[in-house]
Amino acid sequence: MQFRNGSLKLFSLAGIGVYVHWMWLLAAVYSLEYRTHEYSSFTWNVIEYLSLFAIVLTHEFGHQLACRSVGGQTHDIVLWLLGGVAYVSPPQRPGAQLWSIAAGPLVNVALIPVFFALYYASSQLGWQDSHPDMHAYLFNLCWINVILLVFNLMPVYPLDGGQILRSLLWFPFGRANSLLVASGIGFLGVAALVLLAIWTQSLWLGFVAAFILMNCWRGLKQGWALAKVARLPRREGFACPSCHAAPPMGELWRCGKCRQSFDFFLSQAACPHCGTQYSTAPCLDCGTAAPLAQWTPGISPPL
Repeated sequence: MQFRNGSLKLFSLAGIGVYVHWMWLLAAVYSLEYRTHEYSSFTWNVIEYLSLFAIVLTHEFGHQLACRSVGGQTHDIVLWLLGGVAYVSPPQRPGAQLWSIAAGPLVNVALIPVFFALYYASSQLGWQDSHPDMHAYLFNLCWINVILLVFNLMPVYPLDGGQILRSLLWFPFGRANSLLVASGIGFLGVAALVLLAIWTQSLWLGFVAAFILMNCWRGLKQGWALAKVARLPRREGFACPSCHAAPPMGELWRCGKCRQSFDFFLSQAACPHCGTQYSTAPCLDCGTAAPLAQWTPGISPPL
């Protein structure tokens, strides 16, 4: 086991590392203490929390496997205070982005009939009297899954619902404008969460609002940067092999050695200031890097 950025690596599956952040463990302790009245035995509290762990992990693997299916790159999964984060890099196409994001909530949708069927069967077998803890556990399992689904589908960036909204807006409005709109809507969600946190005096809701606020601001700045890059004149004769966008003209790349800006394609991947030669050309539109020989004629991306 190894720690990374405050996280403990649990295992790897299908080449994907699964980490648990210390805040998840802190939340586990609080949750187990808070819900001790739910069951007659503390063992069931532990089983319930392990089930929550499994549901969140399955949700995140939904993102990862969907991203792989559209040719994207998958990285690690980190479970933390607000659930899980699947680090994925799908191709910069709205359809690929939409499928990679939507696959996570679809896992929860698929689990709904399974959990409710188990709960219905326990009711028919009379487990509410003979096995009350098992019956209560199945009931709670149903609603834990539904609550996670509803929370994730809130149309607030960067939750899954907000990213799904952004992907849908990408089709008519383009990559940059869709991110700007989704981030703007996210600020409205933050305002609503802040008011709700004050009304309910909930520290947890305040933390959620702060997390969403930081990500909305980051998304807004990224949208502005993408819009600025998209308006620049484009260099003919080259196109990113991933997103098919022609590279912008100008000294927009920074040398990692001398820190000077230069035009990557005008200088044929060599810094004109210090002579450093680069093996791959990074795309300013999608962030991927590929050998210069793989860049072929393409088109400029829409805003």
